[in-house]
Amino acid sequence: MDKQWKSAAVLAVVIAATAGGYLYGRHAVTTAESSGKSAQKIQYTCPMHPFIIYDRPGTCPICAMELVRKIKGTLLSDKELQALSHVALSPSQQVMANLATAVAAVKPFSREIAATGVVAYNQERQGKVSAWLAGRLDRLLVGSVGAQVIKNRPVAEIYSYEFVLAQEEYLLAHKALKLFQSSIVPTYTQTSQTSLFEARQRLRQLGFREEQFEQLDKSGRPTVRIPIYSPLSGVITEKLVQEGQYVNVGDPLFSVADLSRIWVELELYEGDFPFIRKGQEVAITSKSYPAELFHGRVTFIYPFLDPKTRTVRVRVTLPNPGLKLKPDMFVSATIKVPMADSLVVPAEAVMDTGKRQVVWVEWKPGVFILREVKTGARSAAGVQVLAGLKAGEKVAATGGYLIDSEAQLSHGGEAPAQPAAPPTRKDGMETGGGEKSAPHR
Repeated sequence: MDKQWKSAAVLAVVIAATAGGYLYGRHAVTTAESSGKSAQKIQYTCPMHPFIIYDRPGTCPICAMELVRKIKGTLLSDKELQALSHVALSPSQQVMANLATAVAAVKPFSREIAATGVVAYNQERQGKVSAWLAGRLDRLLVGSVGAQVIKNRPVAEIYSYEFVLAQEEYLLAHKALKLFQSSIVPTYTQTSQTSLFEARQRLRQLGFREEQFEQLDKSGRPTVRIPIYSPLSGVITEKLVQEGQYVNVGDPLFSVADLSRIWVELELYEGDFPFIRKGQEVAITSKSYPAELFHGRVTFIYPFLDPKTRTVRVRVTLPNPGLKLKPDMFVSATIKVPMADSLVVPAEAVMDTGKRQVVWVEWKPGVFILREVKTGARSAAGVQVLAGLKAGEKVAATGGYLIDSEAQLSHGGEAPAQPAAPPTRKDGMETGGGEKSAPHR
């Protein structure tokens, strides 16, 4: 009987201890949850210095900014917070970080190729002023390099004894023709006509013009100087002679260039030039005129590559109103290459870690998850996204680096690893499919 009584007493003690432990554990869990929620509710942080955390309101000891509640505005349950690798920002933090979101959308996209180049003379609009006959330059009508010249206007006057003799020969032939026109001997008339024709041709070869023949016929006296004309309009780029200098037939006097239409020689890398075609429009900018945009078109792609710079030269021809662009000026160029419609996000939304490219996707208001993406070409409109994102998803267009710093502070100095599968909302819809990301930076 004593043994039975002792066994019953021990069993009663064990049952009582078990029940007491269970009730105490429930009370401790409830107390811990309550204290955890209470502690969670009273955490305050600085929007500019997220590592400052206090359990009561106040001001930041660094910048004296008013502290904000750390988890205010989060629309997630504790179970969702544990299931999702996330970063939650309060409304105040979003405002202070200038946070803005943008929707990833499919839209027309153009690849933008940037290049640098040098302004060059248009070789199709260059020329030389040469001496048509040997003689002495009695007068230069162009004084210096940079002077404007006009096509078919004289730029110099030359004296040549040969030219004077050719005019006298012409005048004699002209007088002989008049004299023998009334002759009854046809042979004289024909001989005079032949001599006049040959003298006229000789003067034409020396640069004589029709208006000069008319003047010579009226005056009956040879012209001492013959003018030399410019073959095109433009500016003098070289002055090769001086007044009073003797020259031979064909000696160059001046170099002339028409700068109203110029060339720009661009240097394109090996990965860019395959997209270039003749006729493509090119936008040119210069530091001399930062607010002005010059437009030209690709007219030639050189058939060889520079082995030192690994670039291919592309020639762009463009008008030059006011002669603003000068030869040998450095310029920048942008060439737009139309591509197929693509998924595009703002360029600021993509953060490049060096090993991968990531974006912060808004899962719920104030809550962002990390997503690795594969990007393509870039343009002023944004970045082409090839994988890792769906149309309609919202990404942090600005303020992404604040989210990144908050993530590192909230996860022990490292940004959260991305979940293997996207969590499910309370309404049963997925938050967006993204591939599992590699370890963070």
